[in-house]
Amino acid sequence: MKKMLPFSEALEAADKSSPEDQEAQLKILHRRIIERRRKELAKDIEQAQREFQAGQCQPRTLEELMNEIIS
Repeated sequence: MKKMLPFSEALEAADKSSPEDQEAQLKILHRRIIERRRKELAKDIEQAQREFQAGQCQPRTLEELMNEIIS
């Protein structure tokens, strides 16, 4: 298992990098966050599809959902 740097140490290491390296780090982190979110969304969609196919949920209109949320 990889040893994780404490947040403050990671920031300190980034501060010691050149502005170009900092921009590259930022871009890499941003892409990793996007990819992680994309994977989580795909997982949620697959789960929702399985639940729907199993009859565990029913399709609803937007109006029905809003009424359910507000009530």
